Amino acid sequence: MSKEQKIYVGGWFQRTTLHLSEIYDFLESASSPLDLDKSKLKTLRGALDIVSVQMQVARLDRIVVKSQTGIEINIYEDGLVVLGKTNTRSFSEDIKALTEYYEKKLSPALSYIFSLGAPIPKELANIKTIYPYFIVLKKAAPETIKKIFKEFNEKEYFDVNKKEFSIYRGDKLYVINNLSESAKNIERFIDEQIFIREFKSQLHRYLNLHRIIWERIAEVKEKGAIRGNEVGAFKQKVDSYAKTINLIEARINQMGAYLQTRGKIIKGNKELEKFIGVLEFKHETLADTLEYVKGLWTMTKNYVQSAADLFGGIQAKSTEASVKNLAIITSMGVGATLISLFTQKPPSFTLVGGIYFIILAAIGYATDKVMKLIYSRKMYAIREAKIAKDIS
Repeated sequence: MSKEQKIYVGGWFQRTTLHLSEIYDFLESASSPLDLDKSKLKTLRGALDIVSVQMQVARLDRIVVKSQTGIEINIYEDGLVVLGKTNTRSFSEDIKALTEYYEKKLSPALSYIFSLGAPIPKELANIKTIYPYFIVLKKAAPETIKKIFKEFNEKEYFDVNKKEFSIYRGDKLYVINNLSESAKNIERFIDEQIFIREFKSQLHRYLNLHRIIWERIAEVKEKGAIRGNEVGAFKQKVDSYAKTINLIEARINQMGAYLQTRGKIIKGNKELEKFIGVLEFKHETLADTLEYVKGLWTMTKNYVQSAADLFGGIQAKSTEASVKNLAIITSMGVGATLISLFTQKPPSFTLVGGIYFIILAAIGYATDKVMKLIYSRKMYAIREAKIAKDIS
């Protein structure tokens, strides 16, 4: 067994230094400047089993939290959260303890203190993040590394060997064998790798969401026609997509600043230069991917807006037809009344007159219902310029 064994997991979602101060207030004293339930804040903080909380000022400010169970949490001002723990049991048990702490204790607490303000789109909520697991060993034998991959039923994809360290990567598992590198630099590499993978993962979610929204709209458009009674419900769906797109567009537009800041920090630190070539996805590549997704999202936004205009026009046409129908029925009733006034004696209340009125009202009501049914079943053509489908 190697001399040093540590485990790390983490995640990322956009935050700023303003959010970091709010997190610190909560972790330090279960307080918040917002109108949140004080008893719930205390309960959520109590579940974290906090021993100490410290704010550290650096190029990226962070909060360092230590728990009674030996878990150390680093929360950076840009939203990166990394949990670390010295291995005390089996690796799988310790990783389970870390992920449960994150998902069942820390994540609900952070979600609650940021529960006010712009919501997370429902398409992105409750997504299970597959965290990359990082296991750091100290001068471990090759047999130890093979045993770890076997324990997790992971296949080793590739390895990187340098004088100071070796890195072995599986699907969800990284094993780092520290030969002579400082533990601090290894931790900084892990921080960056978690950020990069999470950044890429979010872009992938947005790409998939673009595909889902586009296909749902295209499925209806490609029919070439839609029933009148289907227009209203589909228009509501399109409006819902538009709201989701606006929320996500704001998130996407924020992402470039985080990427640029972390890229500068890594490149400006000579001690971390040896890790630049090891990072799976370099910052420049991710910046290009971000620009691609931005362009794709703009196209999706325009597509949804065109669908909203198209189905809004069909809905207006259907409503206009119903209004005209009602006007015709009303005119018929007025005409019948005028004829009666000029051809009969002054009106008097009689049984025959009452029956006549009821029959006339029933005919008008039935005619209106029949006409509405006709227009609800009427097929409206969906006319739009045909475009070639983009491969995205």
